[in-house]
Amino acid sequence: MSVFPLASAPQAVNLLDAGSLLGAFGALGIAVVLFAETGLLVGFFLPGDSLLFTAGLLCVSGTHGPVRLSLPQVLIAAVAGALLGAQAGYWIGRRGGRALLARSRARRLHEGAARAEELLGRYGHARAIVLARFVPVVRTVLNPLAGALNVPARLFTLWQAVGGLVWTVGLVLAGYGLGSSVPNVDRYLLPIVALVVVVSLVPLAAELLRSRGRRTAEGENS
Repeated sequence: MSVFPLASAPQAVNLLDAGSLLGAFGALGIAVVLFAETGLLVGFFLPGDSLLFTAGLLCVSGTHGPVRLSLPQVLIAAVAGALLGAQAGYWIGRRGGRALLARSRARRLHEGAARAEELLGRYGHARAIVLARFVPVVRTVLNPLAGALNVPARLFTLWQAVGGLVWTVGLVLAGYGLGSSVPNVDRYLLPIVALVVVVSLVPLAAELLRSRGRRTAEGENS
């Protein structure tokens, strides 16, 4: 039996839907998606937060989601994907620098890079690396950006591991805890996942509002 069993793949997999990804690829899909989202600039659109929460929910016995998952397997896959992805992103940035980002025409990616650089400047390397894990898009671009800015490798490795563990284990266990405490919670899977997505976007929206407020204040003072 495979360590990370795959479910029966549907005809088409929706990369933006956590349930579809888990139903098609099981725990192995978690590692691949998190590696792409946190290590490759092309993965900024992938649903990391909702994927982790949904995976935890589907580890509870008695749920009737697209696949039944094992909690230890999910935790191993999530931690491995997030930590290896961030480290790969850092070394890609170290080798390719800002040229890699400059080639992309994705507006969201460039906005995320600006916010990532602002986080590094405002909070310092350690706090910014941990906080970025919880902000969509920013967690994709901060890792290669840290490499491009020559953040010390030991410092980056330590704090990306701390942030990665808190983010992955926290969201998986949150989903598992909710599924264990609320009977038949899988009936409400779609609205719960939608809520997780909305909550995950709150830091991004707050940062946008703060940035807009600062630009407005600077314009009035100039």
